[in-house]
Amino acid sequence: MLRIRRVLEEKKLLNLIARSSRTRWMSSITEVMSFGDGSHGALGLATSLIGHGMDAYEPTLVTGLPSDITLVSAGHYHSLAVTSHGQLWAWGRNHEVQLGRGLLNTRDTWNEPKRVEGLDQVQVTAAFASGVVSAAIGDDGSLWVWGRSKRGQLGLGKGITEASVPSKVEALEGEKIAKVSFGWGHALALTVDGKLFGWGYLADGRLGKMGGLVEASPLDSSMNVAKHEVITQSTLEVAERLVLEGMEKEMDMPILWDPCSVEELKGVEVVDIACGLDHSLVLCRDGTLLSSGSNTYGQLGRANHDIGLFPVDISFPATAIASGLGHSLAICRVKSSEGERRCHKHSFMGMEPDFPAWKARARACPNGG
Repeated sequence: MLRIRRVLEEKKLLNLIARSSRTRWMSSITEVMSFGDGSHGALGLATSLIGHGMDAYEPTLVTGLPSDITLVSAGHYHSLAVTSHGQLWAWGRNHEVQLGRGLLNTRDTWNEPKRVEGLDQVQVTAAFASGVVSAAIGDDGSLWVWGRSKRGQLGLGKGITEASVPSKVEALEGEKIAKVSFGWGHALALTVDGKLFGWGYLADGRLGKMGGLVEASPLDSSMNVAKHEVITQSTLEVAERLVLEGMEKEMDMPILWDPCSVEELKGVEVVDIACGLDHSLVLCRDGTLLSSGSNTYGQLGRANHDIGLFPVDISFPATAIASGLGHSLAICRVKSSEGERRCHKHSFMGMEPDFPAWKARARACPNGG
């Protein structure tokens, strides 16, 4: 009896310590520091500090933010910050209205952090910044998006390519979203109970076999041009022309305008997602890692180049994943030779592309679409 009472008292003490820790975190003062490319205001720094459009080579305080920021997200050229009270703030590039403040604000105000309009009744728990779209998740699991994307990345319905203020993704009503990830023209959303939804650009099966619409992207052939040539101005110009032609052809490729359940994974519990430029990684509960989309650089990590979601050629179960423009990363759980002791090992797939076609693509469309 005394032992049970001692255990209960210890448990009560631990709960008090945990509550106290949370209280200290909620009441603590936080500051956001930024550094790097300041050309589009993504640093959130006053022009008097570094000059308009200047880069910052040292971490510098972002002024004008609340003192209880708990989460930040960096997009291509803009930034988002969430407070402990569920407010969302944004600053940076706004050509695609990804700041949620319309287009009336002039460029010289992009660097000013401001609260995102239209989320007053939403308790924001997470935010995600990409190239042309921003997203927020409410404490009820609702997903809100804003920005501009001609490839259906908003997920707001057929033909809707712009949302100047946060708009609720009605197609996911009733689902509790835990995470979203955006590629160049596609998006994935993961629910709390492990279901996976996808929408946007369908080329290369980057969303799996959605309705059987798994055509190859016209850009893939362009990206393979002059892959191993020495970079010269002429080869770069040729590659850029081919990429632009491929992008024009992409306009007629299938688009999934509303989020739909990824067919191959119905009944499979997903624990993490990561979208690269035009490929996707999906991590399942049992450690199986799946990949889909373009494999121009080997970023799918598998010899099987069939279109759709297929297992990555990896010997050990994965525990965490990440995707870059043309490469992928995974942390794997590996059994040691001694027996049950486990360690973590990094794996990588693909490469950081540095040949003409990739440079041409970056020049042709630097901010995605």
